[in-house]
Amino acid sequence: MNKVILIGRFTRDPESRMTQGNMEVSRFSLACSSDFINRNGERETEFINCVAFNRLASTINRYCKKGTLISATGRIRNSSYEAQDGTKRYTTDVVVEQMEFLGSRSNASQSNDYQAPVNNSVAYSPSAPEPMNQPLETTDVSEDPYKDFGDEFTLSSDDLPF
Repeated sequence: MNKVILIGRFTRDPESRMTQGNMEVSRFSLACSSDFINRNGERETEFINCVAFNRLASTINRYCKKGTLISATGRIRNSSYEAQDGTKRYTTDVVVEQMEFLGSRSNASQSNDYQAPVNNSVAYSPSAPEPMNQPLETTDVSEDPYKDFGDEFTLSSDDLPF
């Protein structure tokens, strides 16, 4: 099985390209923090090259930029090409098949800890229907949104079945 799950930040804005077959491609790199802590007490960071195609690439190219935090699921692809000097070069990329927005650099602390902000997750899957091109409706949360919901009641721990 070839399956990769990454959580990381864009190291730069994604590179958008179109193939000769009119397929959109997005190339980007994610900085992913390791659970391993080295002798200096620092977490190591891996920089993973990624590529996405078609609608997913379009979404990434449109909404992601340097610092954006995402969760990406995909597979590893090894390939090779001949460089201009005639040497054979090898590459390893993660082909992203699904992604989820977790936040942007402005919503997170300046540390390397990845903390997903509340209420900012939007899942995307290539098989999902096209999003509607209508503005999102927002709610004013300066007043209690549940004020007309019903009467308040008290629940004690004795009422819980666990």
